[in-house]
Amino acid sequence: MLIVTGATGLLGNTLVRRALGRGLQATALLRDKSATRPLDGLAVRIIRADLAGDALEPLVAGARCVIHAGARVAIGRRDLEAFRVDNVVPTARLAAACRAAGVRLVFVSTVDTLAWGSRAAPGDETRSSGREPATAYSISKREAEDAVLAEVALGLDAVIVHPGFLLGPWDWKPSSGRLILEVARAPFALAPPGGNDFCHAADVADGVLAAAERAVSGSRYVLSGEALSYAEAFRLIRRAAGRTPRIATAPAWLVAAAGRAGDLIGAVSGREPALNSASAAIVALPHHLSSALAARDLGYRPRPAEIAMRDAWTWFTGHGYA
Repeated sequence: MLIVTGATGLLGNTLVRRALGRGLQATALLRDKSATRPLDGLAVRIIRADLAGDALEPLVAGARCVIHAGARVAIGRRDLEAFRVDNVVPTARLAAACRAAGVRLVFVSTVDTLAWGSRAAPGDETRSSGREPATAYSISKREAEDAVLAEVALGLDAVIVHPGFLLGPWDWKPSSGRLILEVARAPFALAPPGGNDFCHAADVADGVLAAAERAVSGSRYVLSGEALSYAEAFRLIRRAAGRTPRIATAPAWLVAAAGRAGDLIGAVSGREPALNSASAAIVALPHHLSSALAARDLGYRPRPAEIAMRDAWTWFTGHGYA
């Protein structure tokens, strides 16, 4: 039996569907108030629990593997303690429960805890984040990784994976797919000057399942995708959506100014907007990592980014988002 947390999110939901497609038994471990619509029609068992407070060992006992894909995700500097409550505490408790029950854990972290590189010299699993802008999310995920590795030192069988920028169907919230909707809907798209690695959620899910099956305990893997500038990515998104490729690249100073304006808006409203000084600094940088180790050990083979964009757009239009 496979247990998946975050099973209503893009990666978690895709993981459940890919696992069921392989004939595996899957259980979704959900928070008390999580909606179940993303799981409708699936032959999946649902367990509700508070990962920060409930006894977890009885819930994971007997499982073949627990994949912890649930997390609080937002790119900014505020609310670090809230991110720790949602990301660090549940991960530490789940890791301890898996160790006690003798169950493998695959922890889904993020490439934001690693040192990014350029297309010519991408980063990899061996280098931790350095000069990249620190966010509450990346700090909490780094601390969650440390909690997992501390349990590995005590005997936990665990693997850490670092997904890139996920796109694809089953993005119910939507999460990263908001980029596709916003770029496709706009009269023209103003791209930031940086870049990212765009990957199909189904390919990443397959990589996670491969790690669950055969990765060595204590190892970590980047599960990334096609390296593109944001201007290149926006052009592909508009093409996938049947839009004219009206794209311009914003100068870094304009992106930084917009981020500072977002900080002012957040100070007045009490809620940090998606565009803030931290997110503005990040999208102005190259954000590239190599998946060579996952390709060698796990057979990871990500598809071109345009396929992920097209599949996501088709799903969004079919489900009334666009």
